[in-house]
Amino acid sequence: MFAILLATYGAVFVAEIVGDKLLYTTGVLATRYKTLPILFGMVLAFMAKMGVAVLVGKAISTLPPLLVAAVTTVNFFAIAYALWRKPDKKGDVGQITAATMAARFGAPLLVWAGAVSAMATKGALAASIGAGVRKWIQDHFAPRTIRYAAVGLLLLLGMLSVVETLTGTHEVASLVVQFGR
Repeated sequence: MFAILLATYGAVFVAEIVGDKLLYTTGVLATRYKTLPILFGMVLAFMAKMGVAVLVGKAISTLPPLLVAAVTTVNFFAIAYALWRKPDKKGDVGQITAATMAARFGAPLLVWAGAVSAMATKGALAASIGAGVRKWIQDHFAPRTIRYAAVGLLLLLGMLSVVETLTGTHEVASLVVQFGR
């Protein structure tokens, strides 16, 4: 169960941090208003946003298992491709990632918690540090490097979905342990 939470957190955080304008917006708000109300409002919005994504993913998870495996695998690869080819993407990659995780793992509450935690972490970083985080990342890592890290993580999740489908294993933790050996 912890592996699902952690995988969702990592995938959504990376998907959301790449090229996101929330860091700027929140940074500007934090220079003008108190941080706590900004964080509270963001967390409420993130809870609703990821709730919708997880409900869509849960609905998908009721489909036949092979179809769910195919759809989620294609989604992981499609998100990786979109990040690779179009850094200025349309659509909400974090929300699509959360929906895919919910469909794949069938644990909507854990996925929702991981996704909201990732969003809240991103919001807290932006509110407390503001645009400085964005500048530090841009100064230390090339956009290509950030995109490569996001693509690599999504491809890994896609491959784990393929392995899960082919082996019939439905426990992410056991796949991670086997993969690490």
